[in-house]
Amino acid sequence: MDTKLQLVRQAKQGNAQSFAVLYQNIYYNLYRFALYTLGNPADAEDAVSDAVADAWATIGKLRKEESFESWMFQILHNKCRRKRKEYFYRPLEWTDALEGSTDESSLDEKYHLRSLFGKLAAKDRAIISLHVFGGYTSQEIARITGMKANTVRSRESRALKKLAVQLKE
Repeated sequence: MDTKLQLVRQAKQGNAQSFAVLYQNIYYNLYRFALYTLGNPADAEDAVSDAVADAWATIGKLRKEESFESWMFQILHNKCRRKRKEYFYRPLEWTDALEGSTDESSLDEKYHLRSLFGKLAAKDRAIISLHVFGGYTSQEIARITGMKANTVRSRESRALKKLAVQLKE
């Protein structure tokens, strides 16, 4: 019998140690997915923790033992989507501690770009962030924001052109 399937069956019966082994085997991939999606290590850790807690609470409802990993990713995906929605309502926080090069001109460029980005309309910032940093498609962004996909593409195009013009000034 497959060890993984056996662990899932034991976890479904309430065996916390079996669940811990299953979780331990996929933690890195869960965290990497959340970090890529959210772009923030603390939020990624929170999302993974929440997803694991929910998975443990509902593992008895898992229908197909062989789907454990994809089931975990689906729970995490939903947690990340909710967290991303929170970003729409969170004010932008620009830090002085910019990552990367400590070269003065490089820091000035990064600060200038961040300043320009911060001046975009909130919806435009959200669209660009979801697409560029989160990897979402215009269809997915449309579902998240409640806009039409064509509107998402138009707003993103206009916002990026606006940024490009402002950067040249």
